[in-house]
Amino acid sequence: MKNTEIPEIFSIKKTPKDILVQWYRLMTIGRKIDDRAPNYLKQAIGWSYHAPFAGHDGIQLAIGQTFEKQKDHLFPYYRDMLTALSAGMTPEELILNGISKATDPGTGGRHMSNHFSKPEWNIHNTSSLTGNHTLHAVGVARAIKYYGDKVVSISSQGESSVSEGYVYEAINGADREKLPVIFVFQDNGYGISVPKKDQTANRKVANNFIGFKNIRVIHCNGKDVFDSMNAMAEAKKIAIEESVPVIVQANCVRLHSHSNSDKHELYRSETERTYVMEYDPLAKFKRLLLRYNRLTQEEIDAIDEEATLIVKTAHKAALKAPDPDPAKIHEFVLPEPYVSEKYPEGIHTDQGEKKKLITALNETLKAEFRHNPDTFIWGQDIAHKDKGGIFNVSKGLQKEFGKKRVFNAPIAEDFIMGTANGMSRYDEKIRIVVEGAEFADYFWPAMEQYVDSSHDYWRSNGKFTPNVTIRLASGGYIGGGLYHSQNIEGSLAAIPGVRIVYPSFADDAAGLLRTAMRSRGMTVFMEPKALYQDPKASTPIPEDFEVPFGKARIRREGSDLTIVTYGNTTLMCLDAAEKLAAEGYDVEVIDLRSIVPLDKDLILSSVKKTNKALVVHEDKVHGGFGGEVASIIMEEAFEWLDSPVKRVGSTFTPVGFNRILEAAILPSTAKIYNAAVELLNY
Repeated sequence: MKNTEIPEIFSIKKTPKDILVQWYRLMTIGRKIDDRAPNYLKQAIGWSYHAPFAGHDGIQLAIGQTFEKQKDHLFPYYRDMLTALSAGMTPEELILNGISKATDPGTGGRHMSNHFSKPEWNIHNTSSLTGNHTLHAVGVARAIKYYGDKVVSISSQGESSVSEGYVYEAINGADREKLPVIFVFQDNGYGISVPKKDQTANRKVANNFIGFKNIRVIHCNGKDVFDSMNAMAEAKKIAIEESVPVIVQANCVRLHSHSNSDKHELYRSETERTYVMEYDPLAKFKRLLLRYNRLTQEEIDAIDEEATLIVKTAHKAALKAPDPDPAKIHEFVLPEPYVSEKYPEGIHTDQGEKKKLITALNETLKAEFRHNPDTFIWGQDIAHKDKGGIFNVSKGLQKEFGKKRVFNAPIAEDFIMGTANGMSRYDEKIRIVVEGAEFADYFWPAMEQYVDSSHDYWRSNGKFTPNVTIRLASGGYIGGGLYHSQNIEGSLAAIPGVRIVYPSFADDAAGLLRTAMRSRGMTVFMEPKALYQDPKASTPIPEDFEVPFGKARIRREGSDLTIVTYGNTTLMCLDAAEKLAAEGYDVEVIDLRSIVPLDKDLILSSVKKTNKALVVHEDKVHGGFGGEVASIIMEEAFEWLDSPVKRVGSTFTPVGFNRILEAAILPSTAKIYNAAVELLNY
């Protein structure tokens, strides 16, 4: 890492007057909105969250002026009001966001106030998860480098965000991949009420990354317009010309409380509060303009009056804007998926060679990589000419498609997920597959990014959705024990905005994976790893097979009992049904294939025919997805039931390593058979 000297491009003497006027106008308008924002809450108009930028004026002006709309990519954080204004957003747009109007260009009133965005300009909508957009900026920078554009990705954030582990992952990844991304640390010395000394041992947080090989570091005075402009100009030049990440450490002051829900009088002395006011960047800039005779007092007064009028006009227009329509809350939860014309029900009649489930996945991945040259895959341990992941699902991909499309990621699940979100922002044509973790049990560190990504489409009012398929090897029956044999789909299914599919047979695995990779939006693709090589899961597979989301499949027709299942237990349910058939019972087995969306119609029609229902899955009964299925049956088919809905699943314990313990914990054919007999005899 090198500390970079900043060449002087901008100065009070050399900068053209028209630019100085533009800067002063932006800073003045921004400050007037910043000062006015708390009044909206007092008047019950809105802006219930406002983090004032006053004291960050220099660096925020510079970020916005450096950003080139529709070329560069900007990821602002919740304090970046002046950044957004300087980048080209209008005062009215800022106020529309603040008071959560339907015409807010970034979110339509769906997201927290003070989160400014304009996706069509590449001013990205970010969540309130501190610093998580750093990973998105890195993902975009990866695409910038791959496609050879001479632009940059900019992540703007407070210095305390650097305490987050995923911020370290982002910077480490950008350094390793040598990506054109600028990380701006707006350092005001506080994380809400927590002083910097309680966050890090280094006085300047950028020095936490002093051992990194490729990153360049620029220190600047974030209170000073010219120092900030020079720093950002140099950072952009380095990032583009050398294709390396740059950290800009901008020292700022926070003139006011962290936000309108904070009272800095409780933890900052009157002396300190008075002291920081003396470093007001706007007041300093005004003094410089007058001292060096670049503007007269009359010219400054005229700009101040103009700014007042602009803000007043924007205020009146924003108040007249429509509020969000509560009838539209279900819009933009999930984008419309790819629709199969040839296989609308996800069923085929191919009687050719049977293929294993692992072969189905491998061949479908390769076929889709050929189909769309803008498809990428990464994850842990997946990219080697002779190996493809711990189970070899991606074997041969890197050999055929190269290291730029198929590559390993660090052991950092948040990084894997977050950069997938970011890279997909670059272009709608991009499709990304990630092995979210080597085993589904290890996916939990990525949940921050998963949750954030799950509501991107809804939060952005339909303007952005991550086009990402998340592969997860799931389930037990391999003697894996903790972190190798658990099921997590029940927890994931509680989070809206992501499809979840769980095939049991090779043909469905191929068809669902193809549909996932061709669809817009996020899909979790759960792979029953115990069935990868199982001959019982092998089937013939048409080359172009596709399975629609939300279409369950009747694996065995019957009239006495409906068994609803998916994943590893589907084969067990079929075995149990055959055993029962020998005893004179006719059992119908429904393989859900898709958990979200769920084929509720097929489940209900089957139960209305058989009048009894057994829900079976490998996951724990307690809190498992079967509880949702059982509730739907009870609520919507109660009058057709001749017995209670029964469930079979794992015990409410972790899955043990010893095979004896595993067998006691997980479902089995015998356990399913016994539960079915109990229902049939009810």
